[in-house]
Amino acid sequence: MDKQIPLTPALLAQALSGKRLLEDEVPIPQACFQVLRSTKQLIPIPAIENNKGAAKCTRCGNTAMHYFSEYSCGICQKTHLYCRNCIQMGRISECKPLYSWNGAEARWPVHANPLTWEGQLTPAQSRAAAHLEQAVNEIIPSYLCWAVCGAGKTEMLFPAITAALKRGDRVALASPRVDVIRELLPRMRQAFQNITIEALYGGSEQRTGRSQLILATTHQLLRYYQAFDVLIIDEVDAFPYYLDRSLMYAAKQAVKKQATTLYLTATPRKNFRLQMKLGKLPHVFVPLRYHGHLLPVPKFKFSFYLTSQLTNKKLPHVLLKWLTQRKNPKRQLLLFVPEIVMAKELKEVISTCLLETNTIAAAEELEIVFAADQNREEKINQFREKKLHALITTTILERGVTFPSVDVVVLGAGHEVFNEAALVQIAGRAGRSADDPSGEVIFFHDGKTYAMEKARQMILDMNARGRKR
Repeated sequence: MDKQIPLTPALLAQALSGKRLLEDEVPIPQACFQVLRSTKQLIPIPAIENNKGAAKCTRCGNTAMHYFSEYSCGICQKTHLYCRNCIQMGRISECKPLYSWNGAEARWPVHANPLTWEGQLTPAQSRAAAHLEQAVNEIIPSYLCWAVCGAGKTEMLFPAITAALKRGDRVALASPRVDVIRELLPRMRQAFQNITIEALYGGSEQRTGRSQLILATTHQLLRYYQAFDVLIIDEVDAFPYYLDRSLMYAAKQAVKKQATTLYLTATPRKNFRLQMKLGKLPHVFVPLRYHGHLLPVPKFKFSFYLTSQLTNKKLPHVLLKWLTQRKNPKRQLLLFVPEIVMAKELKEVISTCLLETNTIAAAEELEIVFAADQNREEKINQFREKKLHALITTTILERGVTFPSVDVVVLGAGHEVFNEAALVQIAGRAGRSADDPSGEVIFFHDGKTYAMEKARQMILDMNARGRKR
């Protein structure tokens, strides 16, 4: 974090309020830190509560003892517990407190006309946007927007964010996926040109955390406490959010007592569907993409020895046949594989295959990308700019990225990593543009799975509901 912020009372309040930080995370010089602590404007709170062996991490809410470990403290010569569950955010222990702001209340500007976006919403988008705006205006605690892939969820948020900024609220838009945040940042800065906006994620450059509109990965919410009037969680069904209780805990801790949390998803999990069915979660549903065309329906292509062929770095004949018969060979090609090792091992053989079928003109037009790839952002941008024609990827690109004209292939669609939500999202990468709304989606498999069938059925159901609209 920035250690040299201007030390005016107003900026201090904006930089420090609504957070729980370790001492070395507080973005001020040490002398100022000591003054604020001595005047009780910064208050230490226990980072780990340990009551007769029952421990709780204040930051992430962890109470599972197997996620706590001990270390010998060189400062006080004692053995302390520390939390391993959130250690990627910096180690907190019994010895080192978190600091909470107790000074002047932070005030955020009231904006008369914050939205500079001049686009037009479709009727379906306008209906959903009005519901989201109403939820913010009425401070409804939780509201879900269920919109198909490519419906234009970002644009549907603009009226709700506008309503909050007109009220002088502070807003956070969080997602489990860093690619989502990277893609949203320029769009939000273009839509709200006069609002202070920054993105918080591992490796992000500007991280003062004192902007009125914050974009962040859900992990970054662990540092906030009662900070936001409106919290938007995009891709709420994405890994790791839906499996990580500490991230859900962080989201609840990050909002004020009177606040609105908006959830966005194209593939709601069972818990959300049940809450909607029982009437416990107000929601709006958008079954159509912004351009009005239906979702591409996946086609299943069977290959008897597919798993063993892929393991032995071979490609099925049915893939070669499909490549030579593609409806639009000019489309870029997005190939999903279940494992990083497979992506690396298959690159050469896939490159040869694509060259033989004239899918690519040179081997340099194909790349692989995965979560730990240090050049991940650069490769995605190259694909977006059409410097690459084909991209082999893991599920890391199942959501959060938009390419205007692609065909989508899943090799080994029956693998356990490809669950229902992942397959729906993967299929949703095709047909995103109004100029090319019908990209092909092909699932190559050696045995249909329940997840494959459920994914295709969900897409068919969405299309049926879209036709009625």
